[in-house]
Amino acid sequence: MLNRTLASVGSTLCRIVLASVGFACTPAIAQVPSLSLSQALSRAAASDAVLPAARARIAGARAGINQAGRRPNPVAGVDVENFSGSGNYRGTRGAETTAYLQQLIELGGKREARIGVATSELSATKARGAARVLDVLRDVEMAWIAAASATATLDLAKQRLAAAQSLQEEVARRAQAARDPAYVKTRAEAQVTLERISVEQAESALEIALANLAAYWRGKPQFAINLAEFEKITTMTAGSRYEAEKAIAEAERALANARVELERARAVPDPAVRLGVRRFSDTNDTAVVAGLSIPIPVFDQNRDAIAKAQAERRAAELDVETVQRALRREIGRLRGRLKADAEEARRVQNEAIPQAERAVALIRDGLVQGAFTYVEFNDAQRLLNDARARRIEALRAYHSDVAAIARLTGLRSNFVGVKGMR
Repeated sequence: MLNRTLASVGSTLCRIVLASVGFACTPAIAQVPSLSLSQALSRAAASDAVLPAARARIAGARAGINQAGRRPNPVAGVDVENFSGSGNYRGTRGAETTAYLQQLIELGGKREARIGVATSELSATKARGAARVLDVLRDVEMAWIAAASATATLDLAKQRLAAAQSLQEEVARRAQAARDPAYVKTRAEAQVTLERISVEQAESALEIALANLAAYWRGKPQFAINLAEFEKITTMTAGSRYEAEKAIAEAERALANARVELERARAVPDPAVRLGVRRFSDTNDTAVVAGLSIPIPVFDQNRDAIAKAQAERRAAELDVETVQRALRREIGRLRGRLKADAEEARRVQNEAIPQAERAVALIRDGLVQGAFTYVEFNDAQRLLNDARARRIEALRAYHSDVAAIARLTGLRSNFVGVKGMR
């Protein structure tokens, strides 16, 4: 009986392991390709609209730099004087007509200040675009983790069902031989029913998780999750670091500095020069006219606008400090939790599960010989199932922490489009 049980469990494990890499144990089941995390991220980055939207905003910001460098347009005008009056000025006999061009001359570095603001806006736009892309990649990674966890949970549910079915057969024989009471057989049958329900629920959860993951590239969930990658625990490498929130805060600070310079430049009055030709109707003579006008900053010296820009600059400087501290705290917290999750997964795999497996094997042997009861075996099997489920949850927590750290540090910035936004 033990050999048949081991064969059944081995067959189940065969189906689990081979299904995780996209193969089946029987030729009647079609092969399903496996999907790695990097493949999921690449598909989402190539399909999601966030990247084209970010590029469009960057193109607009670059156009804003060009526009900021434009000089003021000249003004063309015509003045008509001394007509429709009385005496010699009746009608248009004494009219004077002047055609002129007027040009505003910007002083105080206004054009350079506008370019500085527009350039800082481009940097801020790039940083915000990179943050949006990293958000999408983080969400895809979390969806992949959910699908991987659902796959592992389904495999565990199938193992539990196989073990429950095998035990049910043994209990049925023992009850028939009057070695166990009838209620033990009924309890074993109930356990099989519960495990079968668990398998159905796990299948439904996996179907939902795969569909949610495929939705990021508007595809169909015609793939399996590579569980070998999910079960792998590695040390995170530093690599290229890009903290999007910090980059945004620093870009906002640079933008605030540029706006202070712009408001200071706007406080400088801009003169306007005029050059034209005047025609005298009564003598048919012409003459050149020239003029210069300069605003007098009596009522408005732009002081309040400068004060506002300076206050916003101070706030932006404080925001940079706040973001840096928050990032350090959060990354430190996540790294500590990451280490704990990894250690938990390792210890459960290397210590708890082997110990529970030995207990199940020993009690199973004793059960066949009549040394243990069904209840004792069921308790040992439940402990093994709990250990395996805890390992899955620890792996899920570990990979979720990796995804969170990757988002904050830009670990996934090597994917399409992010580097171009720095």
